[in-house]
Amino acid sequence: MRVYRTFFILSLLGLFSSFSTDNPTSLSEAYIAQYKDLAIIEMHRSGIPASITLAQALVESRYGTSGLAVEANNHFGIKCKSYWTGFTYYHKDDDYDKNGKLMKSCFRAYDSALDSYIDHSNFLLITPWYQDLFSYSKMDYVNWAKGLKKSGYATNPKYADILIKKIEDFQLYQYDSY
Repeated sequence: MRVYRTFFILSLLGLFSSFSTDNPTSLSEAYIAQYKDLAIIEMHRSGIPASITLAQALVESRYGTSGLAVEANNHFGIKCKSYWTGFTYYHKDDDYDKNGKLMKSCFRAYDSALDSYIDHSNFLLITPWYQDLFSYSKMDYVNWAKGLKKSGYATNPKYADILIKKIEDFQLYQYDSY
């Protein structure tokens, strides 16, 4: 497993080194090409639209270049929660201590991006406040995006609009019919 992880990380570094971090379109396209099949597989397993999974991963991992994605293989910004027993990674996000000082938040860490994608699906499947999402068709990325925001997935008030824009800009909806 360690050899696979090292190869995977080196592959990612090689892939992303050919793109400027100032060009999110190139980074997004490379990220989509690398992970679209995984998002499609997870869609068939879980019912979560591939477009939603890819859009969330693009946003949450900053096209796979964020410290959380690179150092912890967490492509979805999923925090530890009290029941998490796996690996952890700490960095400052949006949690404050009792004095109002920004503190490091606990995030889930994974052995691979594959583990992150699987846990993202499982997290949505088992968390009670996301259950209403599964009443939407896997072709209804607009309601999925709005539902994720309404359910509290992210603190950004424009989160749904951001996901929808990513889906439409990169035509991610095409993967929902695979």
